Amino acid sequence: QVQLVESGGGSVQAGGSLRLSCAASEYTSYMGWFRLAPGKERERVAVFDTDSGTKYYADSVKGRFTISQDNAKNTLYLLMNSLKPDDTAMYYCAADSLMQALWRGGASYWGQGTQVTVSS
Repeated sequence: QVQLVESGGGSVQAGGSLRLSCAASEYTSYMGWFRLAPGKERERVAVFDTDSGTKYYADSVKGRFTISQDNAKNTLYLLMNSLKPDDTAMYYCAADSLMQALWRGGASYWGQGTQVTVSS
């Protein structure tokens, strides 16, 4: 059972930055960030292939968000720059040994979420 613990959320003004962290209790092949805003469907924000280092981003965050990982610490990060009010959501870290499961939002392991609020 992989435990995921997110941190780093908060409230910022538009144009600001935040860095989210997700500490995993053990190594998993695929990790990612999802977000859920009131009245909207869950969105896959970014995915990281731990083995290859390949990164995938939603079009809505490309060029503004950067996903990375500290292998030694089993920690996943999401650096969010140029934040917009539309980025306001609960952000969840997810992990799975199968890319397909993670990609489709059916990951085996989820964190408790961290709130990001961007004001205009």
